[in-house]
Amino acid sequence: MQQKIRKAVIPAAGFGTRMLPATKSVPKELLTIVDRPVLDYIVTEAFSSGIEHVIIVTGRMKGAIEDHFDHAFELDVCLRNAGKDPLADRLTQATPSAGTISFVRQQQARGLGHAVWTARHIVGDEPFAVLLPDMLMIDKEPCLKSMIDLYGRHGGNVIAVEKCAPEDAHKFGIVSLEHRGDGPVVTGLVEKPAPGSAPSDLFISGRYLLQPEIFGKLEQQAPGAGGEIQLTDAMLALMDHQEIRPYEFRGRTFDCGTPAGFVNANLHMAITRADLAGIIGMEIDALATVERAVA
Repeated sequence: MQQKIRKAVIPAAGFGTRMLPATKSVPKELLTIVDRPVLDYIVTEAFSSGIEHVIIVTGRMKGAIEDHFDHAFELDVCLRNAGKDPLADRLTQATPSAGTISFVRQQQARGLGHAVWTARHIVGDEPFAVLLPDMLMIDKEPCLKSMIDLYGRHGGNVIAVEKCAPEDAHKFGIVSLEHRGDGPVVTGLVEKPAPGSAPSDLFISGRYLLQPEIFGKLEQQAPGAGGEIQLTDAMLALMDHQEIRPYEFRGRTFDCGTPAGFVNANLHMAITRADLAGIIGMEIDALATVERAVA
């Protein structure tokens, strides 16, 4: 039986430069998808997948993230005094229990691998999950839960991958695979391969299950692309000793760290909500009518 995945690390220390000027004063992780910060969806995915303790790696000017996941006593009292008990109850239910979320500061912007490494003392000597905070992944079952199920069958490390158009492979980190009797195993990771040279059409998405030995690799890892400590470089070193298996995610993924992904995520989540679908649908139809008239 595999050691249980109890903890998840969410690196949330980045500047969010792709979403400026919105992220000049608001952490990109707190930009809202309809009426919930994108980070709220990611934390919910973690807990819904059986995670017991979420570790959020923050940076300067990210104190609002801690406030969001705290119990807002004054707001609760105000809502209840105004007779809005259902809303107050909803906020209380959405607030993680005391001790289930920890925060650690990444004091220098040294890349994703360094951000994960800063959580090493809280994770300890056990396998853990990593969820990127701007990758909203939607399916009937949480992506992370499906990955944990795969981990339960094989152990080792697991990464989420998705298909891309072959002509777009040079934009992503691409995996190469070996197909064995008990399923595929990752044999290589290529960051942004030259056009036409990609070993597959599967790119690394925003979820990882990693063994604690990755911390030792990250500690020894020399800076890679962009002068930063890259998680993929440490994973390549880890592959010399441990298996990495792919989980092919077939749901919808929205990169909420880009304007296009952010808008598409808002539209998707809005039209899938019973209380908003009709209104949003009418607005989309009206916009299409105007565009046709202008054309």
